Amino acid sequence: MAEKSKAVEKTKEKAKEVAAKVHKKDSGFRKEFIEFINRGSVVDLAVGVAVGGAFTAIVNSLVNDIVMPIVGLIGGGVDFTELKLVIPNFFGGDTAAVIAYGNFIQNVVEFLIIAWVIFLIIKAMNRINRRRDKKAEKTEL
Repeated sequence: MAEKSKAVEKTKEKAKEVAAKVHKKDSGFRKEFIEFINRGSVVDLAVGVAVGGAFTAIVNSLVNDIVMPIVGLIGGGVDFTELKLVIPNFFGGDTAAVIAYGNFIQNVVEFLIIAWVIFLIIKAMNRINRRRDKKAEKTEL
């Protein structure tokens, strides 16, 4: 019985040692994770995602509320979303397969317009930054 008691005590001690090692490793992991989160690149990425979400709303509004109505006037109100290919069911069923390729075309057109608007915005921002940099260079001289 005394031997069992000694064995149990040894097992408990070993378990405590293992738990201490695991806790020590966990603390290192936690410390490393906190360092990772606090790195500038991770914080910058989080800020970029947040600002990107807000910028997306602005660009979508610009495209849908300002640019698309003008494109609709120029294009005669062309809406590709109604274009589709209907494939009948050759197996005797009532349903048919519909390939809505017009939605794809509409999304491609909208993507190109959004890309064009973003390009114009970035181009204008770059022009403003170049002018500001030139003024700063002149004032330094």
